[in-house]
Amino acid sequence: MSKFFEDKRNEVFGVDRHASMVSVRAKNMEMITREEQPGDELAIRHVVLSAFRSEQEARLVDRLRQNGRLSISLVAESSGTTIGQIAFSPVTLISQLESKSGLGLAPLAVVPQWQRHGASAELVRAGLAACADAGGEFVVVLGEPSYYRRFGFQKASLLGIENEYGVDDEFMIAPLRAESLAPGLAKYASEFADVSTSH
Repeated sequence: MSKFFEDKRNEVFGVDRHASMVSVRAKNMEMITREEQPGDELAIRHVVLSAFRSEQEARLVDRLRQNGRLSISLVAESSGTTIGQIAFSPVTLISQLESKSGLGLAPLAVVPQWQRHGASAELVRAGLAACADAGGEFVVVLGEPSYYRRFGFQKASLLGIENEYGVDDEFMIAPLRAESLAPGLAKYASEFADVSTSH
């Protein structure tokens, strides 16, 4: 198993629409979600570093962006301050008959003072809507099942979909199209393996 995914399995991964901003009330303050824009990079890095115990997630976002594989990146703001970010990168579902293109949710980061106040949930909802608008066929996540089920995720192995890392219960999928998905292997972008071996 990739060290990145092994680390994620040992913590609650990710718990704690684009330019048409989504505004919500959370923690008695207004929060908006929007697409990442040039100039957001440092603020996003700060958010990701503050949300996790290691630098792996921040390095992952940086490398996905540098390599053009940060397919969707949304930020959450309150009073002009970036308080959260959600990233999606390409995932390919390889089956015996065909390959389908989807997206992987990772990481989801919210600064500690905004965790458990609705910011994460709003980022997930906005992110899934953006994935559907972008034509994605499915989204996968390695996360806490009880958290992600509320957004339409289900255990991927129930659909015969496996991953490269030997994760079962926490590896979940949310189909975004009416067509059924054939059993197969979901492969993440190579940056996930690269970041776990870099220092």
